[in-house]
Amino acid sequence: MKKPDFHILVCNSYRIAGNAQGACNRKNAPQMIQYLTEGAVDRGLDVTVSSTGCLNICAQGPIVVVQPQNVWYGGIESEDQMDELLDALENGEEVEKYKISD
Repeated sequence: MKKPDFHILVCNSYRIAGNAQGACNRKNAPQMIQYLTEGAVDRGLDVTVSSTGCLNICAQGPIVVVQPQNVWYGGIESEDQMDELLDALENGEEVEKYKISD
């Protein structure tokens, strides 16, 4: 199996007990996964989109991490914001205004 060029991780707030409890899940993280997947396909990007457990920065959620660049984005809630991320990925760029600083 060929590895994808990019892996987008979307926090879905799952905790050790297996329950989705956090801010990311309450802010439509499950729907984000489908939207990002479809958007990547529409753009012809070689991307895998996955749900994660809690990434522990709930105050800045929903959290999206783009690998292999290891860029963390916060506050991604709207389709327009997700489109900005995908457009930037397509153009080899990052979206500074959503980046979470170290």
